[in-house]
Amino acid sequence: MPSLYSILPMKYTYLLILPVVVALLVVVTRHHNLPSLAGRSQSHALTSQEASATALGRALTPQTESHPGQSGITPLTDAQASFAARILLARAAQRTLDVQYYIWRNDLTGTLLLNALYQAAQRGVRVRLLLDDNGTSGMDEKLALLDAHPNIEVRLFNPFVIRSPKMIGYLVDFSRLNRRMHNKSFTADNQVSIVGGRNIGDEYFGATDGVLFSDLDVVGVGAVVPDVSRDFDRYWASQSAYPLDGLMPAKKAEDLQKLNQAGKQAEMNPKAAKFMAAISHSQLVRDIVNNQLGWHWSQVAMISDDPAKGLGQVKDEDLMLSRLSKVLDAARQRLDLVSPYFVPTTAGVKALSALAARGVKVRVLTNALEATDVTAVHAGYAKRRQALLKAGIQLFEMQYRGNGEDTPENQAGPFGSSGSSLHAKTFSVDGKKLFVGSFNFDPRSASLNTEMGFVIDTAMIAQQIQAAFDHKIPANAYEVRLDPSGHLYWLELRGGRVVKHTSEPNASWPTRLWVALLERLPIEWLL
Repeated sequence: MPSLYSILPMKYTYLLILPVVVALLVVVTRHHNLPSLAGRSQSHALTSQEASATALGRALTPQTESHPGQSGITPLTDAQASFAARILLARAAQRTLDVQYYIWRNDLTGTLLLNALYQAAQRGVRVRLLLDDNGTSGMDEKLALLDAHPNIEVRLFNPFVIRSPKMIGYLVDFSRLNRRMHNKSFTADNQVSIVGGRNIGDEYFGATDGVLFSDLDVVGVGAVVPDVSRDFDRYWASQSAYPLDGLMPAKKAEDLQKLNQAGKQAEMNPKAAKFMAAISHSQLVRDIVNNQLGWHWSQVAMISDDPAKGLGQVKDEDLMLSRLSKVLDAARQRLDLVSPYFVPTTAGVKALSALAARGVKVRVLTNALEATDVTAVHAGYAKRRQALLKAGIQLFEMQYRGNGEDTPENQAGPFGSSGSSLHAKTFSVDGKKLFVGSFNFDPRSASLNTEMGFVIDTAMIAQQIQAAFDHKIPANAYEVRLDPSGHLYWLELRGGRVVKHTSEPNASWPTRLWVALLERLPIEWLL
């Protein structure tokens, strides 16, 4: 009697094998449960009195006292300067560093920043590092070494039980692992915070030959910094934040020299030269300490999701999106929105169209298909373009021009070089108020991932975004329009003349076909 395997064609035998493999994975995973959080250590940010006694605190107290209830903000648009700011704040910290990121790459800048945290701990600084586990690929060894230091504790948000390959976890625990911590903050001594769109990795700091991300961070001092610290505390103590030592074997303290050696090797890498130069040339911390930094003082509100969102335990009305929607709805004249992964959904189209219908000039900048690093997300946006344009909303798509020099002619205003993939997440309301943070206008940011950011009441920075839409962006992005027949076309300014494209510029037909297919699939909720 012939076996089932001999009857089925060879290419279909996987249909029989796959259920067995999945069943085995379920069994294996059930024997690798998440560790108990019982007995997890408790810690908190410095009190205001403790923070004011640090060097940063002594330097900033006269300024913050002269601006009661306000926060000082300065933008970080240059990628290498943004890297230098983090290094220098780590060096300036005397008591604490609270660091929270979605992605931390095992690359040059990631290694240099890890070494900065290690060196701070060596000076006696308490370091708390909270990372989303989806963005720590290849980092287990270094994170375990870091966690072995008595002054450093590492926690992972919604961690994968099986460390390698992590993708197995999605097969058996998808509902939890599909929810990620997208927050990004770097706080020294509860006195200075960096918040914005940048993760930690070469592509975010201009150190790679691959895709670069035009991005925007802000440095904040004053009233908003304790809010950032309190928010970090609640994420640190959340039911999704697991101590590293319960997830992987502990390292010995004597192995810590490996971190120092890795840091020294990274510094000697020829590619590190421009970063070491950026550190030596940066005036940020010196200007803070010497009271010479020109802060934009205003009301600043830190908004974030409850970390319980990482377990799907937050009501829709309590999501960060509901607070952002109120800020957007307050627009009376213009709304300028920048989002690299713009998937407005039916609800978003309706809300933006309502603003346009009452006379608000709405302009949106996102990535062109040639510049995006996530094609599926572009498909989620592409299916909404016609509806947005019919409502009178202007759409601009950032071009990709390679990694040329960041000259004044090759910039997109406050978003860095136009020769890169857009990654900034910001919007300006009436040229008076702006948002800077981690929130993408897509379903994932709205409903699945946790997010954070600043709503800043300062016209000085908000008008920079408005000016970019008026002058810089049209020269560095395609403007998408509708012809009388309702078909899309793209306008490009090239060498002083206008070039018209009748299909996605610089995209091959297989890519365009793939996007068209993705537009029809029911995947929008995942984007």
